[in-house]
Amino acid sequence: MRIDVFTIFPEMIDDYVGRSILGRASEAGLLEVNARDLHAATTGVHRTVDDRPFGGGAGMVLMPDPVFAAVEAVEPPRPLILLDPSGRRFDQGVAEELAGMEGFSLLCVRYEGVDDRIRSGLCDDELSIGDLVLAGGELAALVVVEAVARLLPGVLGNEASAGDESFSSGLLEYPQYTRPADFRGNEVPAVLRSGDHGRIARWRHAMAIQRTLERRPDLIERRGGLTDEERALLESHGLSDPAAGSTTDDA
Repeated sequence: MRIDVFTIFPEMIDDYVGRSILGRASEAGLLEVNARDLHAATTGVHRTVDDRPFGGGAGMVLMPDPVFAAVEAVEPPRPLILLDPSGRRFDQGVAEELAGMEGFSLLCVRYEGVDDRIRSGLCDDELSIGDLVLAGGELAALVVVEAVARLLPGVLGNEASAGDESFSSGLLEYPQYTRPADFRGNEVPAVLRSGDHGRIARWRHAMAIQRTLERRPDLIERRGGLTDEERALLESHGLSDPAAGSTTDDA
């Protein structure tokens, strides 16, 4: 997959994607991330990419000339996605959507945003990582790149990893444990040491449902509520909807 990121701070992108999972994916030829410097398409000694907004107001706005020129110079993979608070919410479903493409491009906003002619005349889509304000779009771009890259075949090594994680099935992930089995009197649930993989799978599913009910009930509502099978699974582990007042499990 090829991803082009248009930014005034390409070193921020290059440094992060050269490390850990993304770095290994790049070395293996599974991922190509190109940080495109918007300054490279400017003219003049100051390499200016922004100017004051018409009509007045605080802050600066990215000008259309350098942005259009930078994009047109490299013909990046489409869609070109503007990272902006007004965009549609980026979530695991959108990550899966992008992971099914051969590539896409991201435009990082700085200052007060972009000249709206960039939005309407150059970009194909807009994404937001949440209802918050950042100094720029670079962190948002890295969130998108990593979330998508982890879904690509071969990137994680263990193909089951991505499917087992939070949000992959509309649920939060079940609790995880490692050695020691007993840490300061707090023991790992016995079921996880039983060797019974079917029982372990049922326990994990029940714990995922319970954790989601407790922490993100909106995700359960989005799925249309619990199924009869899920309610039965909770009951078989001594669990129920926290709103009903019942708690905890067997080992």
